[in-house]
Amino acid sequence: MALDELKAAIPDFAKDLKLNLGSVIGNSELPQQQLWGTVLACAIASRSPKVLKELEPEAQANLKPEAYQAAKSAAAIMAMNNVFYRTRHLLSDPEYGTMRAGLRMNVIGKPGVEKVDFELWSLAVSAINGCGQCLDSHEQVLRQAGVDRETIQEAFKIAAVIQAVGVTLDAEAVLAE
Repeated sequence: MALDELKAAIPDFAKDLKLNLGSVIGNSELPQQQLWGTVLACAIASRSPKVLKELEPEAQANLKPEAYQAAKSAAAIMAMNNVFYRTRHLLSDPEYGTMRAGLRMNVIGKPGVEKVDFELWSLAVSAINGCGQCLDSHEQVLRQAGVDRETIQEAFKIAAVIQAVGVTLDAEAVLAE
């Protein structure tokens, strides 16, 4: 199992990450599609080759093809949107906030899966990429759809742990060279 291999690769000084990885994936109360879509989108967003290599096969095995593609789409579109909206928000000139984005984002309207699932994956990726405006937007859509705070927090817990595992393993790989 790739998850076990990934946990085994985590060094002893990061034991908490190993325990948390097993917990947020192995003990999640999210439905399978929400869980594995979140895992895949976050593995991509982590930019860690090791994390993606180990988690992608299990995600693919646990997702229907359309959900697998939609999770990858969430990671892709949020890679763009998180930079765009975070930058627009951080600039001191408020005029940028009134300008038309002019970027295609069709997948958000037709993701190929339940809108709630795609929004949850987008929120998790936005947590990794640190876009407050996107986090607020996706959280509001989820809350309006009746998703509880515990479910939303579950998604960004997964994001936090996957990102931390990626940073740790990538740093160890560099130090081992």
